[in-house]
Amino acid sequence: MGISMLLKTADDKSSLIRQLESLQNAAPVEKKKVIEQALLNLRAGIKAEKEAAYLLDFALAKSKNTAIIHDLRLEIDGRVAQIDHLLLHRTLNIFVLETKSLHAGFKITEEGEFLSWNAFRKCYEGMPSPLAQNERHIKVLKDALGQIELPGKLGLRLAPAFHSFVLVSSRSRIDRPEKFDTSQIVKADQFPQTLDAFFDKIGFTQTLAGLARYLSTESLARLGQRLIQMHRPATFDPTARFGLTSQAAAEKPLSLAISSNN
Repeated sequence: MGISMLLKTADDKSSLIRQLESLQNAAPVEKKKVIEQALLNLRAGIKAEKEAAYLLDFALAKSKNTAIIHDLRLEIDGRVAQIDHLLLHRTLNIFVLETKSLHAGFKITEEGEFLSWNAFRKCYEGMPSPLAQNERHIKVLKDALGQIELPGKLGLRLAPAFHSFVLVSSRSRIDRPEKFDTSQIVKADQFPQTLDAFFDKIGFTQTLAGLARYLSTESLARLGQRLIQMHRPATFDPTARFGLTSQAAAEKPLSLAISSNN
């Protein structure tokens, strides 16, 4: 039996949704709207991540050149990276993918500021830059890999190269600026083609003989499993999040269970 390169699927968040629904029912009126918005955001995020995961798995799950890790959360020296999708290639090109659920559309200014469309208010509103967010994730990921003995060739330790992309729904409208580089912002259904173009550019797909210079499938899978061992599922404390003191909020914080394919 061959090695499956889909190393980890997303953590199951159904229990978190149930707890939020329970909190919403029991919460005082002034807290209900906040919890309702948290539920909407959570469901939208889960849906966007599932859609992106499906497209990535469809394109890459049978490949022996790319390992796929979904929903990887790392805690290193007090810093946290919640990586939606991580692709590890045999060339040690590592793709860190951030998924955004922006179906209503968004705009990027010439200065690189991100603005999301508020359909209720009919205007654009400022939002944190997902590119900057992903760069922070990469810094934590680099620290995590620094704790792992990376594979080598001919006595040399191979150095990974990191690439940041933000995946958005194929239904999202993107207003792009003329000068600011937005090539890292890709619709999820187009990312497999973006990945192919990347490797075409460096010539990897043009010479199978070059595979001898890169990691074996087994070494790549072991590297991915080492990262998965560092996964720390998120916990949810409703008292801290919403300031609730009800019996439901006083329950033990949830730890989202890991789901993996080995």
